[in-house]
Formats: sequence, C-alpha cells, structure tokens
Amino acid sequence: MTELRKVAIVGSARIPFARGHTAYADETNLSMMATAIGGLAEKYGFKGEKIDEVMGGAVINHARDFNLAREALLDAGLSPLTPGTTMQIACGTSLQAALALASKIATGEIESGIAAGSDSVSDSPVVFGNRFQHRIIDLSRARSAGEKVRAFKGFSFGELRPVAPSTQEPRTGLSMGQHCELMAREWGITREAQDMWALGSHQKAAKAYDEGFHDDLLVPCAGLLRDNNVRPDTTLEKMATMKPAFDKASGHGTLTAANSTPLTDGASSVLLASEEWARSRGLPVLAYLTMGKVAANNFAGGDGLLMAPTIAVSELLQRAKLSFSDIDLFELHEAFAAQVLCTLKAWNDPDYCKTVLGRSEPMGEIDAARINVKGSSLAYGHPFAATGARILGLTAKLLEEEAKQRALISVCTAGGMGVAALVERA
Repeated sequence: MTELRKVAIVGSARIPFARGHTAYADETNLSMMATAIGGLAEKYGFKGEKIDEVMGGAVINHARDFNLAREALLDAGLSPLTPGTTMQIACGTSLQAALALASKIATGEIESGIAAGSDSVSDSPVVFGNRFQHRIIDLSRARSAGEKVRAFKGFSFGELRPVAPSTQEPRTGLSMGQHCELMAREWGITREAQDMWALGSHQKAAKAYDEGFHDDLLVPCAGLLRDNNVRPDTTLEKMATMKPAFDKASGHGTLTAANSTPLTDGASSVLLASEEWARSRGLPVLAYLTMGKVAANNFAGGDGLLMAPTIAVSELLQRAKLSFSDIDLFELHEAFAAQVLCTLKAWNDPDYCKTVLGRSEPMGEIDAARINVKGSSLAYGHPFAATGARILGLTAKLLEEEAKQRALISVCTAGGMGVAALVERA
C-alpha cells in the first residue's frame, strides 16, 4: 500500500472581490479565473510550465464555459500540457477542488495542483424559456426554408420573455436568505447579534488591510486593487437603518443587506504540491492540508439549509481525534451572520449534538477571538465558487505568520451541504 504523503500549501493568489455590477461589469468567469491563476504563476515563477492539474469551477455558468478550468489555465499562460478539470459544489467549489487535488498528491498520482474558483453575477447567463429554446434548436437543425418556417409555427412574442437568474433552491422554491431567516428564527438569533457579527467582520478586514496582510495575496484586475465591499466606516447605527432583505412582510425579518454577503464577482487560486516538488523549486511550504470532509442534510425536510457544516466539522474532528480545544484558528465562511451564529449555537446545544451529530456531549463553545481573525465573507464579499480558495490561502498564510498549529475551515453551500478542512502549520 502506498504511504500517504503530506500535502503542502505553497501559497495563493486572488483578484480583489467586487460587488456585483461594479468593477468587473465587463469581466467573465474565464477572464477573472485566468487572472487569478496567472497571478499565482507569476508569484511563484511557473509561468509557461506544466502543472499536473488545475481543478476548479463556477456556480453561475455559461454554456460557453464548457471546461472553464482548462480554458482559464491556457489563458493564464500555463503550459498547454497542463490538464484542467471543471467541477462544482456550489459555495464549496474551490475548497472541494483543493481536497480532491490533495488526495491525488497524497497518493502520489500528481505532484502539483491548482485549486481555483470564479463567479460573476455581473455576467449571469440570461436564458429563454423552454419553448423558445427548442425553437432555436430546431432552427439550427433546419435544412430547408420550410423547416425553418415550421420551427416558428405558433410563435408568440411572450416566448421572448427571458428567464431571470435565480438563487432559489429547486426543492423548496426559497432563496438561501429565506432559508437562513428560518434558521435564525429556529435558533433565536437576533438582528442585533447579526449586526454585531457583521460589524466585527468589517473591522477586522479593514485592520488586516491597514497592516498589509493582503498585499501579497491580491492580483490587480480591471483596475481594482482591493476588495471594494470592506466598510471600515460602518457602524451599528448605520446597520440598524437597513430594512429586512428576505422577509419583508412578516415584520420579524432579521437578515439585511448589512449582515448578509452581497452578490459578488471575483476569482481565487491556491497552489498545492508535494513537499519534494515545492522544495526542489525553492518554493515555500506555508502549511499542510491534512484532512477534509463533505456532508449534507435533509434541508427540504426542515434540517436547515446551511446547517450541514455542523455535521462536516463534527465528523472531521472525530476522524482526526480532535476537539475544539485543539484548534487554534477557525475560518467559518460568513454567508450570513445568522448562519455562523446558528452553527456556533448548534455545536453547544446538547440535544442537537446528540440527535443530529450523534455525540453524547456538546462540542462546546468557541472563543470568538479565534474565529475569522482577519474578517471573512461579510466584509470581503462572496463570489460563490471562489470563497473556499480565498479562505484556504488566507488560512495557510495566517498559520505561518502567527506560528499557530491548526486551523479549521468550514464552508456552507446551497443544496444543504457543507465542506470542512483541517490545515496544519508546516
């Protein structure tokens, strides 16, 4: 049996994240991912060289991006001998890509890999309904004038009405925000607590910028040099003026634009490798990606759409024989402030830990000072598929700079899933 090898996190590069329809209005998933990967190649000196595999994807896809990862690596200037694999698991896409590549590196199948993700709400695909779509297909296959005419028999102008992009869950018809409102209500998460968490995220992110933490992580794109969603001047008073964004009618809505991530454009990438590959090229080893776990729940049956990370983290820690006290840093993706607060409350709830997680005792509380110490998605934004790689790259750098031993990453996703990963300092 092949002995498993350590998987090194060499480093990362991403473009600044931008609120939808702002700086990247003219960019695409392909151009953004290519810029992020190209920046990574420049940073670590492998432009024009072969990497064993690039894996990544986008949540908001165009039909033209039939293999986004492959096209992006070619546009980024990597060797055409580099294969590209496109995959998608909603908001966990680039973290799941990193875990898949890590498995290949650990078993010796490959020596190096790049995990990447990109998403653009500014370039969302706009499609027509099924009836008009089939007419266009029939027209493209028509071989005679008569067939072309028949393709539009019975046509009405109402068929030209486009189908707007939607974030609704197919099985429930509710958006992620609406689902999170239900979670907040179930777990008793107040509007004030959510606003406090969001404020802290912005303050920590602004401080990280002031300290220069992001200077070597960002690659300029379309004239943007830093994330344009970070609000260093926001206050609880300003947040309190925001109206509910998802439950506008009941009078009890608590999720607002201030305590929820904005629709965001952006891309990110992370370079993983065997220690031998990295050392032979004089590249750093910031940390090791040691373990991962993906979990799902029955959200359509009422489990809570964004609660699956509680399961993924629990199972990962059980497998690693670790507890919260063994973790120095926690990077919990902030899709909504309420999602993080529900998760933290669930891990400390005896009944939830027993009935859902199968534990005899609660997992316990986590010191807030160890969570998202540089801020997270509420401040930086959340380009769906790019968030996992952003967090993984930040985590590796953080462990190395602060001389901490272990970090735990958790990302909630649409479809009632969660992705977790364990990272250890080199």
